[in-house]
Amino acid sequence: MVFRLIVVFLVALTARGENWPQWRGPSGDGLSRETKVPTRWSAIENVLWETPLDGLGTSTPIVWGNRVFLTSQIGDGPSAGGQDFEEAQSAKSAGAGSGVTFLVQSFGRDDGVLVWEERFPAAGVLPGVHIKHNLASPSCVTDGERVYAWFGTGLVVVLDLDGELLWKRHLGQERSRFDVRWGHGSSPALYDDSLLLLVDHPGDSYLLAVDKRSGKDLWRAGRGTEKRSYTTPFVIRREDGDQLTINTKDRLEALDPADGRVLWHVGESNRVPIAMPVYHDGVLYSNRGYFSAPYLAVRVDGEDDGSEPKLKWRIATGGPYVSSLVYHGGLLFMATERGIASAIDAETGQTVWKKRLGGVFTASPVIANGKVYFVEESGKTYVVEAAREYTLVSTNDIGQRTLASPAISNGIVFLRSDSHLFAVGER
Repeated sequence: MVFRLIVVFLVALTARGENWPQWRGPSGDGLSRETKVPTRWSAIENVLWETPLDGLGTSTPIVWGNRVFLTSQIGDGPSAGGQDFEEAQSAKSAGAGSGVTFLVQSFGRDDGVLVWEERFPAAGVLPGVHIKHNLASPSCVTDGERVYAWFGTGLVVVLDLDGELLWKRHLGQERSRFDVRWGHGSSPALYDDSLLLLVDHPGDSYLLAVDKRSGKDLWRAGRGTEKRSYTTPFVIRREDGDQLTINTKDRLEALDPADGRVLWHVGESNRVPIAMPVYHDGVLYSNRGYFSAPYLAVRVDGEDDGSEPKLKWRIATGGPYVSSLVYHGGLLFMATERGIASAIDAETGQTVWKKRLGGVFTASPVIANGKVYFVEESGKTYVVEAAREYTLVSTNDIGQRTLASPAISNGIVFLRSDSHLFAVGER
């Protein structure tokens, strides 16, 4: 009887909806447990609301209760090059202004009305960024009491859910200027009472854990120099000890989230690691970055002496450069900057199906109710069955350039374009 009540409660909770408190969702793996999620929309069909945005950014909207939180940048800082796509240049120019200001904004989940916003002028010499993003690329994160936002200069701001500033720090001024090529991209992550901040930069690399309530340092793990990665830390919760995994320039590695001590590492170097790993049933999966990236599966039960865990399989090429993988039902799903979507057998690493959808995929895919949502840069979302046979459910176009990964909460798909925040749901 007790078991039945628990099941009924969980089903009701899933049907009612869940929060999306960070980039890549409740568990940090791109998975939503909700079942009533729309699969068809256009720029006007099934759009519950559409709100114009004052600034630009590629950060994901996060959702807690009846609020949506978002970071943006007003003003155009220096460029560090990259591929000069015409649409990207046009988007950056649209956000140009006299000076750079960072925004943290809160919108009503049900109507898109701006509830509050806080502005923070950028200080010091600004680092250059890739033409396709800016200094507001890191997504914020919330624990339901505070919103934690980090910007590409090293500025960290923490606000309560009503927008009151609780504390802030500027790591770029405290230690050394943020100077990674193409601009900082790692988002903050929460682990128990810690806020985890990864700075893998050429001049001074470190992993910092601060008390999420006060902002005071808990520990700092030095990582040497000549680092370069844009990934977000991902914590695996395990009975034999939690592991903080990082997709770094030199290797895929795991650290103790209590002190930053390296537990194990595996793999060779890759110049531009961006993706966040995913985890299922004792195995960690990750693509390693840069064009036609290798991707691999690793059993995470290596010895606690810095030795390598068991490499399950490795595929040398064909993975996404920017976007992360997502796992469901024994399959890994991914989409690349060359417009190719694939399903990979998680046990063997072999390709189950591959489909050229066209365009460029920067946003990471998400899965809800057995369907994968692939968001392409032009604003099209391809909804595909998360199955061993390729089945296209729908193609949905909002008609605006979209690089940010989607969020799902309370039966709504939230999409962030260059100029608007969309809430898509069935009326």
